[in-house]
Formats: sequence, structure tokens, C-alpha cells
Amino acid sequence: MPTRDTPSFDISQKALDTSQKALQLNLDAAIYGTIAEIGAGQEVARHFFSVGGASGTVAKTMSAYDMKFSDEIYGTVSRYVSRERLLGMLSHEFDLLLQRLGGERGDRSTFFAFADTVAAQSYSNDRASHGWLGLRFQATPHGAPNDVILHVWMHDKSNALQQQALGALGVNLIYGAFRQSPDDLIKSLLDGLDHGRLEIDMIEFHGPAFSEVDNREMALKLVRAKLTNAVLISPDGEVTQPAEAFYKRPVLLQRGSFRPVTRVAVDMIEKGREEYLRLAAPAGEIPLPVLEITIQNLFATEESDLSETLQIADTLSAIKAWVLITNYAEHYRLTAYLRRFTAEPIALVVGPNTLFHLFNETYYESLEGGILEAFGRLFKQKVKVFVYPMSRETFVRYFESKGAFPAGLQPPEDTLVTAENLKVATHLRHLYAQLLEAGVIVGMSGVDSALGNFLPLDVLTMLRAGDEAWKTFVPATAVSVIDQRKLFRR
Repeated sequence: MPTRDTPSFDISQKALDTSQKALQLNLDAAIYGTIAEIGAGQEVARHFFSVGGASGTVAKTMSAYDMKFSDEIYGTVSRYVSRERLLGMLSHEFDLLLQRLGGERGDRSTFFAFADTVAAQSYSNDRASHGWLGLRFQATPHGAPNDVILHVWMHDKSNALQQQALGALGVNLIYGAFRQSPDDLIKSLLDGLDHGRLEIDMIEFHGPAFSEVDNREMALKLVRAKLTNAVLISPDGEVTQPAEAFYKRPVLLQRGSFRPVTRVAVDMIEKGREEYLRLAAPAGEIPLPVLEITIQNLFATEESDLSETLQIADTLSAIKAWVLITNYAEHYRLTAYLRRFTAEPIALVVGPNTLFHLFNETYYESLEGGILEAFGRLFKQKVKVFVYPMSRETFVRYFESKGAFPAGLQPPEDTLVTAENLKVATHLRHLYAQLLEAGVIVGMSGVDSALGNFLPLDVLTMLRAGDEAWKTFVPATAVSVIDQRKLFRR
């Protein structure tokens, strides 16, 4: 049997359908374990039984639907469809395998425990359908256990279709863990399924077989493979399931490349928090501050590596930031994504240059209603845009660095460009004034204007040229990480 050190990558294996994968595993005498499923039938187990030879692979199948039975077996949890419940299932089932079969066949078996806990479509509610799936397995007999854990959203409209999709995903996961590298496992998770049926927004690899795996990189590959449009990294640098972090939380969000993160970016989010608490927050409600990076700005080609994105994540972890990496170029799509998890207020913190881009109608040509439709989507539910001032000189340099100063853009004579004195295209000024008057666009006050007399590109240029002055523009904790690890040098 191939081990983690000697995975099998031949073309015939990559092209296998779900039934063929299940049969190959059934015919491998070394792979033996338990399949435990809660919430969407026994679809993963069914694949192994339907192709024949399952007695060579399946020691036990399990399904504890009743909450009392589930708690008695796996322990009490606050939520049944959760990472906590999944880990309880994996631990219980894997430990049982070792206790009952370790002495009898431990020398010739690589044991596994597959588990899922799912809230599928049902007659009693129309809630979002999602689930946690995981595999705990040995790469070699008597080897230490390894885990692959993922979270999935199911978009089929019927319970039967969701069960079928979940079954295929489970087989692909088990096969990929035993037969493929982490990269190829990710690429093959939706084998046999149409894109759009399932969305995988979190995956983690743990254990000695994955000692070289960076789970943040794996999360980015989910976005690149279009298995999801967004992944979230916590302030501790851990991949996090977005719904758990955003659930019923107000969100304060700043978009940027953060290459590297600057003191201005930190001041923007801090002043945005103060503005939010002053204007938007119910008593005692603290927004979750998030720095968002659009992956389209990072990967110029499919072959682009992820190293610089991980460098950005390293520096943002140094300042203890939540990092959201998305495939959303448009602001209205980003806020619609957050609305999946929270109905609380959302505030975007932007500079006047970004605000001007928001009023560029060419970005909305794909929408039948153009800019009005885009703004209707963006501002329809408790969304505000906080505008952080920028020096006039820097504002002009920003647009000149893009190759041309936009036609019709007239920088104010004031030394600072603010929400109040920004001039958008003439025919959009009434719309702009209305949004400003309604308090949807909010000019921020009390900011340190001296911080904003440079562009992030200036800092990167200084860093790469060896000019130590770059350190004065970057938070000290980020400076330390950049220096120690020699980041952004290429």
C-alpha cells in the first residue's frame, strides 16, 4: 500500500470515478476501519457496500441520530453539527478500533475512522445545509494517527441529492488521504460532482504524515480550486470556519493587499472601530475587525505560487489580525457573503481613492441595473462605508501610479481628500450627496493625517531596495517578523 512518503499519482488513479475509488480501497487488504455518519443517511458506507468487497475494508458502520444516544456514545456538546462533535466521533471510533483490533491485526492494517455530522435538507426547516467531515487514519501499521478535517456547505435543494453528494465527497476524502498528496486530494474532492453542489470552506491536515503541510496554504488552494470563494485565518494564524467567527457578529472590514501591512492600515481599522462604536453599534456590541485580501489581486496566473500570500498572512498574524482571503472583486459580493452569517451591521473602512473606484461605472457593466443595482445590493442591509482621509499629494500620486489620472476626477484644493470634498463624476454627484447625507458614507475624523503621506507601494519599494526607512511606516511587531524571516525580498 502506498504510504504518505510514497503516494501514487498515476493518471489512471486520478481519473477513477467514485465507485472505482471505493472498490480499490475495498481490495486493499491493509486499509480497515469504521464509518460513522450522522444527519444524511449512510451514503459514504453505501458506496463501499454497493461496489462489493466491503468486508475487507469496513469493520463497522455507525449512525446515532437520536441526541441521547449520540451524547451517550460521543459525549455532550452544545451543537451537534460542529467541529467539536466531529472530533469526538473520530476519537471514539478510532480508539475503539485500536482497542478491539490492534492486537489481532495491527501488524498488517492501517486503521481509519471516517465520520461526518451533517444538517441536511429536511421537511421541518429550510436552514442552510452544512456539515463537518473528517478522517483519522494511520499511514503505516502501528503509525501515529493523522487527521483530515473539512467543513462543507451543501447547495442541492433536495435531501436525496445532498446525500448523494455527501457520499461521493466522503469516498473522495478517504481515497485521497490514502492515495494522494494533500494538493491532489483537494483537487479531487469534487470528483464525480458538478461544481456548485458543494462548497468546502475549510480544510485542515494534522499528524506526522502532514508535518510539512501549511494549513493556510491548503486553505488558499481551496479558493484557487474554486471550491469556495473565501477562507478565514484567525489572529493566531489558524484556519477557521467563517460561519463560526462571523455568526451574529458585527463586522468591520478593510480591504487591501497589505504587502506589507502599514501603520496607516492599522490606524484605519482602529479609527474605524471608534467610528463604528460611535455611530452603528448597540450598547456593548464590539465589531469583529477583519483585513480582507482579494485573491485576484495576488495570483496573476494559475501558476503563481502562494509564498507571498503566506508572507502577508505572517505579518498580519504578527499584529493579531483576522484575515479573510476571498475571490470577491466587487464590494457588494463581499458584503453579500458576510450576510450569510450575520444580520448585524457591516462597516467597510476605505480611503478616498477606493471610494472613487466604487463610483467607477465600468466595474458594474455586467449588472443589468449598473451602478444603481450594485449600490442597492451593497447598501441594502445596515452597511456603511467609513472614509479615512488621504493627503492630496498622495491621492494624486496613487492615480498617477496606475498609469493615468481618471477623466473627470478633480482633486480638491484642500490638503486632505475626505469623504466631504471628494468629487466623483458629475452625473453621479447627486447620488453621492444622497449617500453622504443619509449617513451611509461617513467621513472619519480624528485621524493622524501625517500617517497618510505615502503609498503602500513606496514602503515595498524601500524594503526591497534595502532602505531601512521602510520600518518607520510598518507596525513594530510586523517589522520584527519581516526582518527575521526576510519577507517580501523578491
